[in-house]
Amino acid sequence: MTHPYFHAESSARKFGGIPDDYLAIHRWFDETKESFCDYRHRALRHHAEGIFEAERLFGTTIINSEGKPVPVRYIGEQHVMEDCGGRVPNLADWLSKIVPEVWMSRGTFLGNLSKTEVQS
Repeated sequence: MTHPYFHAESSARKFGGIPDDYLAIHRWFDETKESFCDYRHRALRHHAEGIFEAERLFGTTIINSEGKPVPVRYIGEQHVMEDCGGRVPNLADWLSKIVPEVWMSRGTFLGNLSKTEVQS
């Protein structure tokens, strides 16, 4: 889906309540578009580990406007499945698609820096 609001509408249809009940969670999943404005932003939160992170952040359940508790994990799974072809990948699925570059694995020895340089 192209916008968190549409995910929120989908949640309201599925779990009851109104879109605003779910919007904060769906915004959180898509905040990474600030850094990368195409589907690759999903690698940061659209996976099983991201769903559990959402649960830690928003709590185990939210109470929608109908007074009904809705598991945050279910909301996260719905979001990820709508964006990832009906499945919930894990983080390894995303990371395994990264093409290694030399700069990614080349360490730099910082032993010559003073304590002041390291702390700043």
